[in-house]
Amino acid sequence: MRLFGAALLAAMTSTLVCGSAWADWVPPLKGNDTGGIISYSLVHQADFRVIAVDHCARYGKVAKFLGVQAYPGGYISFACRWVPYGPDQPPLRTRY
Repeated sequence: MRLFGAALLAAMTSTLVCGSAWADWVPPLKGNDTGGIISYSLVHQADFRVIAVDHCARYGKVAKFLGVQAYPGGYISFACRWVPYGPDQPPLRTRY
């Protein structure tokens, strides 16, 4: 039984030491029908305005940008608002 415990302890220790940590990983887009956040690392890779507009258009809403944390690991936040009164058609979906 002691041998099994020692082997289990060695396996757990090697897994913790050799495993990679995901502490610096940021999801590119996280949101729901009220808004969301976009990783600032996407600013130079994709058009973040198109991403936010497409996300809100899934719920029949328009995007309103709220703030930017302009540093690595920061976010661009946006809110999904209802379409203002008076339009004849729902928001258009974008393609990217």
